[in-house]
Amino acid sequence: MAATLLINQGHQVVLHARNKERGDYALTKVPGAENVLIADLASIAETKKMADDVNAMGTFDAVIHNAGVYQASSKMICAVNTLAPYILTCLIQRPKRLIYLSSGMHMSGNPALSNFELNTSRISYSDSKLHSVILCMAVARFWPTVYSNAVNPGWVPTKMGGKSAPDDLDQGAETQAWLATSNDAQAKVSGCYFFHKQEARHSLAAAEHFVQDKFLALCEQITEISFPKN
Repeated sequence: MAATLLINQGHQVVLHARNKERGDYALTKVPGAENVLIADLASIAETKKMADDVNAMGTFDAVIHNAGVYQASSKMICAVNTLAPYILTCLIQRPKRLIYLSSGMHMSGNPALSNFELNTSRISYSDSKLHSVILCMAVARFWPTVYSNAVNPGWVPTKMGGKSAPDDLDQGAETQAWLATSNDAQAKVSGCYFFHKQEARHSLAAAEHFVQDKFLALCEQITEISFPKN
């Protein structure tokens, strides 16, 4: 939905899918897309390769990190929700704007990062969504020329959220597209957490520098990729 909105506004959009079959399907749903890049984000090697593929296309104006899994093993949640956006952020040429998809459930994540530090097989979905906010705010801190923000799309009626989810699906997509392109003063900010185009309450721990530093160090330890701080 976000891709379609951006294309309808006249922007060039590149999609991502985890395999060719899903990539072909995505292009049928969003026929105006420029391309679809293929990578299984559960694989560090494939994620690194996709960063190379992105860079081969040039520098993007905005990157939306919206891939995620929910009903999956802790190992899969850690790989896709936590490590993949970290790897891609580190390796893709720095865009003007970065948007990270989080969740209201991030408030229940472990701010001490003990699950991440001691045993990634214990990471929960809530932990991973807190990691998205921490990464967003670390990027805002170290890269002052980039607008880096996190989005809670709401509990929306998708395959992940279920048919009875009460929130507005349209507004979740609209907020992503708005942060990626808008010249509104409210969108040209950094280190913020949004819900339906409004700044919202988030975990205060995510803004703590020592939490950000610990998170980046743990990601580097696992991936062997260092975060470029300048």
